[in-house]
Amino acid sequence: MARKKNVVEETNQMNPEEFIKAVKNIVEEKGISEDIVFEAMELALTTAYKKNFGSKTNVRVDINRTTGEIKVMSYYIVVDEIDEGETIIDENGNEVDVPPEINLDAQILLEDAREIDPDIQVGERIEKEVTPKDFGRVAAGTAKQVVMQKIREAEKNSIIAEFADKQDEMLVGTLAMEDARNYYVELGRTRGILPKSEMIPGEEVKMGSSIRVYVTKVESNTKGPLILLSRKHYGFVKRLFESEIPELADGTIILHAVAREAGVRSKVAVESTNERIDAIGACIGERGTRIASILKELNGEKVDIVLYSSDPAEYIKNALSPAKDAIVNITDPMKKEALAIVNDENLSLAIGKKGTNIKLASKLTKYKIEVKTLNQVNEEGNN
Repeated sequence: MARKKNVVEETNQMNPEEFIKAVKNIVEEKGISEDIVFEAMELALTTAYKKNFGSKTNVRVDINRTTGEIKVMSYYIVVDEIDEGETIIDENGNEVDVPPEINLDAQILLEDAREIDPDIQVGERIEKEVTPKDFGRVAAGTAKQVVMQKIREAEKNSIIAEFADKQDEMLVGTLAMEDARNYYVELGRTRGILPKSEMIPGEEVKMGSSIRVYVTKVESNTKGPLILLSRKHYGFVKRLFESEIPELADGTIILHAVAREAGVRSKVAVESTNERIDAIGACIGERGTRIASILKELNGEKVDIVLYSSDPAEYIKNALSPAKDAIVNITDPMKKEALAIVNDENLSLAIGKKGTNIKLASKLTKYKIEVKTLNQVNEEGNN
């Protein structure tokens, strides 16, 4: 099978037809603008010419978009007198607009210019082709570098555009590799970084297996797109509920908030917009099938489904689950402080192991909650 020709032939000379063909292939396959490739190539070749064939700055490179023919053009701006400043004054003392590239190399006196063209005026341009015979060698190497650079830039920008709206969303990828600190997850055209610190505590994974991940950040850096992932983020629980419970998608049930201590417990506040639909029952599913799928993905993490209420006291009471029969008083609405009074049997449940339950209830409701028993309240009142 014949090897497909590239921009650069084995002779290290620019083949104009193959170059044009390669540019068109890149435009079609990578979605790069044709003008961007040609303009970058012309700029790079101008720099290459100055480096290899002389230090003068009054040159530009033109590439014929149809034939691929390359010309190096030397140009001069006609001036009344040589000026190192940024303006040119014509014979009548008026300023003449000139291109920004005007410099000492690019200036030619009017009297000298009129020996070439008797009708030329101040501010006009004289051009001359100065393409070296062996410029094709320089062009070949430059073309390869420019095209590869534009391919990398286009792919990076394309990936960033593809994943720009994926931040705060859940994706399914494949565990590709790991190092001491991170897992790397295949997400199609790129890999995301899943720090091991963002895994659910205690869970084990295998290379090559499918994995659900929550996207915490999408940004571009010098090395390309950076996509950071997590399974520990509270948003991961939110997206799991949305993927398992259709009523959340159609608006029958509203998910108000999630508070999470990854690997230990999550609290999810939900509300039904249809009085005939039980929000908690819908989340649990028939015979517990929906919540079972969520719990399986969370590696045994406990989940409390809390009924949301616009009444802060009622909401806090529900959020203290699995504690029951709490009496909640809003002690300071401005500072969002509340006191929950429970019986002795429910005190440990309300607080939770290492204070986890009350901490999550506070996060969920955005209230600072203090829990006491009725005996404690009475004793404090008598002191």
